[in-house]
Amino acid sequence: MLYKPFYDPEKTYEENLKYGPFGDFADKKVVKQKGKPEYNFFGHKVYSPFGIPAGPLINGRFVKAALDKGFDIVAYKTVRGQEFLCHKWPNILSVNIKGDLTMKKADGKLIGNHNFHEPLSITNSFGVPSQDPKFWQKDIAKVIKQTKKGQIVIGAFQGTKTKDGNVESYINDFRRTAKLLKEAGIKVFEVNLSCPNEGTKAILCFDTERSVAVAKAIKKEIGKLPLIVKIAYFENNKSLKNFVKQIGNVVDGISAINTIASSIVNENGEQALPGENRLRCGVCGHSIKWAGLDMVKRLKKIRKELNYKYTIIGVGGVTSKKDFEEYRKSGADIVMSATGAMWNPHLAEEIKNSQK
Repeated sequence: MLYKPFYDPEKTYEENLKYGPFGDFADKKVVKQKGKPEYNFFGHKVYSPFGIPAGPLINGRFVKAALDKGFDIVAYKTVRGQEFLCHKWPNILSVNIKGDLTMKKADGKLIGNHNFHEPLSITNSFGVPSQDPKFWQKDIAKVIKQTKKGQIVIGAFQGTKTKDGNVESYINDFRRTAKLLKEAGIKVFEVNLSCPNEGTKAILCFDTERSVAVAKAIKKEIGKLPLIVKIAYFENNKSLKNFVKQIGNVVDGISAINTIASSIVNENGEQALPGENRLRCGVCGHSIKWAGLDMVKRLKKIRKELNYKYTIIGVGGVTSKKDFEEYRKSGADIVMSATGAMWNPHLAEEIKNSQK
């Protein structure tokens, strides 16, 4: 069942920032937590190993609404060390996919429109916008104070390239942004390595050497506070194992996956979203669940082989309690839902009720 989404795709990003959240996220009803928080999340006890990843919770009001609805581990939308504008509307479209979005299908074209339906898969194209740090530092500090026992807010962030392409400045921006999050009171950090590097086709997590350099710079800044790396889908298992071998003993957690990119067109075969570099966009929702589960299984196997201890966070296509359970059985220590949670604000409560 699809409810009215708490982020309204028919409104601009700026309208959502100003007036959202919407639907049942705006009813101010609070889910009552029962028992004691018993699940461990980097030393913090939470009521459930379920939450919302970086993306749809675009400011403190959205984060507080998610916490009130029983999502116990939530990520404040990815921030930057400077203001960064959003792509033009529309930013979210429904995509028509039969079955799984395999890598072969992703090489083709998908039709995007405003007809959101089950099984739900969408494309999103925002460009990782960010408010100025002066805004988000205060906003994050405020919502952290509103966080109840058994819940936690993750600080998600990424670096921004300089116009001259200076690598040292780029890496230093990750470190500086982590410092700003730490000053705001964040206790668990997630660095986004899974989006294209500022308009290029390259994804940072596919550059192992630079990813490790970024992670080490961040850890030097935040010390013993936990760091999660968010990564994309790795087709090649040898490449994934090499990446994990290099970074798995530097960071504390690995979150997979973000999206699978594909070309999104309208019914006439034309680029569906306006603007440069927006033909290929990330697809998320039901059709990428296979990829998220596959990564969780492989990350678990590699963790055992290397005798590492990183936490595995499974993301991708979680739209029901059955999906949640499938991720947990596959080896996910923590499970998160973005698209599913957007269209079902009661998903966390449904999962908790099923665990009784």
